Amino acid sequence: MGLLNLLLKDPLAFIIIAVPFLYSVVIHEVAHGWVAYKMGDPTAKWLGRLTLNPIKHLDPIGTLMLFLVGFGWAKPVPINMNNIADKRKGLIFVSSAGILANILFALIAAMLYRLFFPSSSVLMTQLFSAVISINITLAALNLIPIPPLDGSKILMGIAPRETQYFLARLEPYGFFIIIGLFYLGILDPLINFFRWVIWTLIGTLVS
Repeated sequence: MGLLNLLLKDPLAFIIIAVPFLYSVVIHEVAHGWVAYKMGDPTAKWLGRLTLNPIKHLDPIGTLMLFLVGFGWAKPVPINMNNIADKRKGLIFVSSAGILANILFALIAAMLYRLFFPSSSVLMTQLFSAVISINITLAALNLIPIPPLDGSKILMGIAPRETQYFLARLEPYGFFIIIGLFYLGILDPLINFFRWVIWTLIGTLVS
């Protein structure tokens, strides 16, 4: 269900889901740019993308899709790998940054809830649950090694040249491939597996 339907039916539920989702995506993108900046690429900083201001990161089509069908995206942070000395290491670190940022966001939310809100209101429980679930899902989704998802970039950083070439040629069609695989339900087991791994990790650290 798109967020537009949710907004019309239950405005409070819309806020509980939309705000955490928005900032989870923003943090994901900022993490990419920040790591790239630390590794020698100032492109994102020059373009004002190292900010938590969501307006700087909104993609018009991605936002529209989110409201209509419940699946959307932000503008990717621009990265110039030519500014990074070790391109393989840069590709791995920069691509991993967004995934790790979402996992860290979920972990911090789980720790805060356990420490300060263990017996709080239903509203707070729903809010923290949304933050944790959204970030784990974003991390799990981006681990899939299909372009343009981060998992494909990580794979390109460690794979032989032939695999890199294959993934690069696949990227123009990657979005449509992902949509098709989602529609067929083929990606569900892989995403659920990644979600289980991340949930287990966070549960172990928080317990």
